[in-house]
Amino acid sequence: MESHHASCSLVLCGKSSVETEIAKRLKNNNNSLKLPDNTKVSLFLESEAKHVVKDDDGDSFDLSLFMNSILTHQFGRFLIWSPRLSSTHDVVSHNFSELPVGSVCVTDVQLKGRGRTKNVWESPKGCLMYSFTLEMEDGRVVPLVQYVVSLAVTEAVNHVCDKKGFPYIDVKIKWPNDLYLNGLKVGGILCTSTYRSKKFHVSVGVGLNVDNEQPTTCLNAALKDMSPASNLLKREEILGAFFHQFEKFFDLFMDQGFKSLEELYYRTWLHRV
Repeated sequence: MESHHASCSLVLCGKSSVETEIAKRLKNNNNSLKLPDNTKVSLFLESEAKHVVKDDDGDSFDLSLFMNSILTHQFGRFLIWSPRLSSTHDVVSHNFSELPVGSVCVTDVQLKGRGRTKNVWESPKGCLMYSFTLEMEDGRVVPLVQYVVSLAVTEAVNHVCDKKGFPYIDVKIKWPNDLYLNGLKVGGILCTSTYRSKKFHVSVGVGLNVDNEQPTTCLNAALKDMSPASNLLKREEILGAFFHQFEKFFDLFMDQGFKSLEELYYRTWLHRV
């Protein structure tokens, strides 16, 4: 049953020469990145991405488009992409110490997505699925990170819509970690952490229905309903905007506490569905 995904290909991509050198180091050390269940990992640099089998319909994640949209100092600047993966969360959590803080893993199809209460599911193409890393020292505020992430997702969608002249898509946060649109769930957030060397190693996982209308609905379905002539939202642009918003919100959160974000958070809060 497991043999068809007992191996996976990971493409390593960096925003600058610093991250590119990290990618080369990891590539040269064949056993540098590991996955659970003895999954065999094959590593490729961005320049070798053509060797990784992509979908014939051209729906693979566009590495260049994402990297060109990144304007951050830390988050999202080191990217790991796979066309098909058991779990992006496994990649970042199992290799936390090998990766620069702020690294992100993205996949086109996820076979064993994870949620609260150990829920597992398969995520289809068209869904933006990613996990990234961060470090924190104060364990008391670690549980609040999921709220910062949720807020950054909703604001990223708003930002991309504004930038492209699209109608406003009213994504709401359903406490504690779900995202809703027009009464239907379109996304969720999962945060896990371990404590090592006096720091909390936090792995953040996000799933957002961008262009997959099943099993519920997606952002582009809502966009087409409001404006049939609109171009569609792209996963790469939303992810780039997310890291821009998250880095800004996370800095505020660490400097001034969650109170600095409360007003904005409650404006996006869904009280009932």
